Amino acid sequence: MTTPDASSALPAAWNPADHEQELYRGWVDAGYFTADASSDKPPFSIVIPPPNVNGSLHMGHAYEHVLMDALSRRRRMQGYEVLWLPGMDHAAIAMQTMVERKLAEEGKTRDDLGRDAFIERVWEEKENISGSIADQMRRLGDSVDWSRERFTMDEGLSRAVHTIFKQLFDDGLIYQAERLVNWSPTLQTAVSDIEVKYEDVDGELVSFRYGSLNDDEPHIVVATTRLETMLGDTAIAVHPDDERYAALVGTELEHPFLDRRIPVIADDYVDPEFGSGAVKITPAHDPNDFAIGQRHDLPMPTILDEQARIVDTGTQFDGLDRFEARKAVCEALREQGRIVKEIRPYQHSVGHSERTGEPIEPRLSMQWWVAVESLAKRAGDAVRDGETTIHPESMEPRWFGWVDDMHDWCISRQLWWGHRIPIWYGPGGEVVCPAPGEEPPAGYTQETDVLDTWFSSGLWPFSTMGWPDDTDDLRKFYPTSVLVTGYDILFFWVARMMMFGTYVGAKDIAGLHQRDAAVPFADLFLHGLVRDEHGRKMSKSRGNGIDPLDWVKRFGADALRFTLARGANPGSDISVGEDHAQSSRNFATKLFNATKFALMNDATCAGDLPPREDLTDADRWILGRLDEVLADVDAGFESFEFSKACEALYHFAWDEVCDWYLELAKVQLADDALKASTARVLGEVLDPLLRALSPVMPFVTETLWKALTGGESVVVAQWPAPSGEQDGSTGPRDEQAATRIDDLQKLITEVRRFRSDQGLRPGQRVAAKLTGLDEAGLADERHYLDALARLDPPADDFTATASIEVRLSSATVLVDLDTSGTVDVEAEKRRVAKDLAVAEKEMATTTAKLGNEQFLSKAPDHVVEKIRARQEIAREEIARLGAKLAALGGA
Repeated sequence: MTTPDASSALPAAWNPADHEQELYRGWVDAGYFTADASSDKPPFSIVIPPPNVNGSLHMGHAYEHVLMDALSRRRRMQGYEVLWLPGMDHAAIAMQTMVERKLAEEGKTRDDLGRDAFIERVWEEKENISGSIADQMRRLGDSVDWSRERFTMDEGLSRAVHTIFKQLFDDGLIYQAERLVNWSPTLQTAVSDIEVKYEDVDGELVSFRYGSLNDDEPHIVVATTRLETMLGDTAIAVHPDDERYAALVGTELEHPFLDRRIPVIADDYVDPEFGSGAVKITPAHDPNDFAIGQRHDLPMPTILDEQARIVDTGTQFDGLDRFEARKAVCEALREQGRIVKEIRPYQHSVGHSERTGEPIEPRLSMQWWVAVESLAKRAGDAVRDGETTIHPESMEPRWFGWVDDMHDWCISRQLWWGHRIPIWYGPGGEVVCPAPGEEPPAGYTQETDVLDTWFSSGLWPFSTMGWPDDTDDLRKFYPTSVLVTGYDILFFWVARMMMFGTYVGAKDIAGLHQRDAAVPFADLFLHGLVRDEHGRKMSKSRGNGIDPLDWVKRFGADALRFTLARGANPGSDISVGEDHAQSSRNFATKLFNATKFALMNDATCAGDLPPREDLTDADRWILGRLDEVLADVDAGFESFEFSKACEALYHFAWDEVCDWYLELAKVQLADDALKASTARVLGEVLDPLLRALSPVMPFVTETLWKALTGGESVVVAQWPAPSGEQDGSTGPRDEQAATRIDDLQKLITEVRRFRSDQGLRPGQRVAAKLTGLDEAGLADERHYLDALARLDPPADDFTATASIEVRLSSATVLVDLDTSGTVDVEAEKRRVAKDLAVAEKEMATTTAKLGNEQFLSKAPDHVVEKIRARQEIAREEIARLGAKLAALGGA
């Protein structure tokens, strides 16, 4: 219950830095975020997309965390047992690269340390840096269950990785094969597609000649931007229907540098309209060439080693790196007279390593693979059958496009840091995969490669809850309720989780058959990217990245959170800048000042509301609007339209509560007969408003709500519902009160606008006579008008020097004012002319619609009648304003 001096519990002003960290520690210490698997409450669970252990949270992470936190906090208030599970990814390539860079500064390599010592060094680095992300999450206000924090290489998750690898291997879904992969010469490992970024580069297109240098003898001209790969050519391909080369198909041409002849083959892949209509085929170093090589059973010699140096060609180019070899091969071809065209600049797309920035080398390599056909089918069917719902629905075609045409997944990496592949090789070439805890046969050696990081993170929804054991957490919280992640990793991470989740669920392992669905999450909410205020993607190269912690320091965590949530809709990118953050900070200040004002005027949440008949129009209007806004907020959250929910709350709080109701309440608070009921309505409005805002702005609302209500914490308060859904006394919306307040607002706004146009001082009171208040139903609202528009009742000798007309819902009110010669005629002419232009535009719009026969034939009668009414109003306004402008001496 609020005490008379409750406002004194609040600081003089809201300075987030003085309160946020202390509030967060209090929430954690109280156990508000710790989930209870034995609870009989309905479960709600989210697992955090694990950030890289060696990184820090960027604005994209902050965006994602705010959305997950808002969902979690709301469900907690709705009475759910909420588990928001935190953790981090071991980030194999990133961590290994970082440690190797540090070793290089010490003049060492990983080989100098050896595998075991190197891994120990990485663990040390992990322990030194992993706490920074957790600290950042606390600064953001993440309501995660810290008691369940996980790491993709902790003991439990490592056992889960080994377990599912064994199951997939035994089911024949993991195999070893020589295939083309993305190869990083700097890291000397295969890398995943997501770690390859394509960008246009300026290269050179070189055309050279295979076969005879005599135009009358067999020859073919081909062109390439990667001339060094011709050392690995094993065919020249032309289109089967290309008459130019029909006689050459099936023949062989000499290779300029190798002691072998290469065949001319026909394949539909070749575009006869591009270039010469013939292409060189290097199966071991180009994805398209590899496919052609498979179709035609071509040899696939690898001519680049792990560091992208030419090897095993028996030519003078062996030992050169790929770029040196490109120049040397060109010069050698020129000396032979085989360069048939001038080398010309050519811009083309080249894949680059995200980690090192180097061009990726397609390379044929022996790797471990997951056969994805059956797994991908289950992942696709889960969405088709409605077990998992994608938000927004428009992303479904993209999902099906990937999972329905997925290629086998390369899961091996030539690294030391990571989950070492649990395969052992025997002295006679035997291959075994022991179960977790089972010793391999004596004399066997383990595979040196580690697993792709996406393999372990693909298990994240259930491995973090104790799988493969049958745990209380799994039984309570799996499948998870929703996955919140970016659409940019829909394939790379989400698809992996869906494949593994449906695979494990289908096998009825560890009690998962008791779940209603064999999917890792019921809802998949895909958010967009965070862009700068100009709509550009944030990047280091542009220098337009924003550190979310910098905004927390400058504007407060609530301002950062509200800025991000206010722009969030499924699948859509958002643009943010400092102006947005400052606006959100101003909003927090507005809430603080409004609540402090209410408390200074004895606002309370104690006791019942007065009977409806004892409430004023202003009271009934604001309570009705509160119900409508709470319904909109619920609808927004349920559909993951955070922007809709936040916009509804922002405009209600700022535009209606602060700008209007508080001003109307000041008039009522000055009336002893209305003071108590107004104070009670203030509490009735601010209490649910603060609770509804708390999932997005938890810090300022916690402070204000506790001061207002005396409650324990807004974190565990009940989620507010419209009065029709609870035992309240506000009842349905009062349409008459809403109409009168809407008319009153319009009337006050017009008078204020007139005053502003005339240059009257804000506090200057003006005598005014109002005609038409009774007809408009506003006779009892005159005191509000006088107070908010600074009007005085007219004296007996009142003489009007200016007037304005305001059309309201049921009547027109004429306001005659005695401005004592202060009227600026030119300003008034401009104001009337502006209103006249608006009326003329409305007249043109409605006339055009009513003159459109197609519209009239299709539109419902009530729509047509509404437009006719608008046209009539516009016609009257044009006549009235035109006459007024003429009276002012206007054109």
